[in-house]
Amino acid sequence: MVIYNPKDWWKLIFNFHKSDTFRMMWPGILGVAIYTGIIAFLENEVFHASFKNTTAIHSLVGFVLSLLLVFRTNTAYERWWEGRKLWGSFVNNSRNLALKLNSLNLDPEMRKTFKILLTNYIYAAKESLRGKLHLKNLVFTENYPITYYESHHHVPSRIMQAIYTEINHLLKNQIISSEQILFINNELQSFSDNIGACERIKNTPIPYSYSLFLKKIIFLYIFTMPIGFVREFGYWAMPIVALIFYIFASIELLAEEIEDPFGTEPNDLPTDQIYAIIKRDLHDILD
Repeated sequence: MVIYNPKDWWKLIFNFHKSDTFRMMWPGILGVAIYTGIIAFLENEVFHASFKNTTAIHSLVGFVLSLLLVFRTNTAYERWWEGRKLWGSFVNNSRNLALKLNSLNLDPEMRKTFKILLTNYIYAAKESLRGKLHLKNLVFTENYPITYYESHHHVPSRIMQAIYTEINHLLKNQIISSEQILFINNELQSFSDNIGACERIKNTPIPYSYSLFLKKIIFLYIFTMPIGFVREFGYWAMPIVALIFYIFASIELLAEEIEDPFGTEPNDLPTDQIYAIIKRDLHDILD
């Protein structure tokens, strides 16, 4: 995620970051400008077209298209913000669980085991949402070596199973009571709830038909625009149509990027930093 000062207008206006849509779209913008120039040449120099101006139609369609894009961006941002709240919940519940475990007066070895398992869980949740979890990056213990996690498709659930196993071991050995298990149960359950909600966001993109329709409308709107605009603006229609294409297509590209907020793109959630914060807090509390 890009960290920036939202009050620094001049830097934001004149800064071209690698995630800037202009960098991504300049070949398309140039192509639209050239296409508009060809239409202008054919209408004005070859066919000497004299039909009535049709920009009013595009004005009406542009209003409807704007409403669709507003709905699109709101939906994408809602998914991004829900993802951020879920990872904020990971932070809070990790701290709460660590503080509660710390109050149970566990022996140092057991505290270390919980610290490793909880840290592994957050790391596995982060990387599994990105689709590139490598088991070798987990921290292993004598009871939970790498073979414990192999051949399991959902590693976070496997780690949570290990946490529940350790808690059940404490209960059987009467180190903690049933009431104390209820004391930490809400935080334990929240981990599975959070990863499930994140996977729902990731695995449920915007409906295919809606995305397909919106892209088709943008394409038709832009590529029919020069037919009417060159009658009124001549060759000045080239930068005008290119600018309108840049605006509409950029909104769609931004929505596509933030609707899956768990990746490594500049506008995705800072899950690496959140993981580092959780890891630091777990070590501070349970060491």
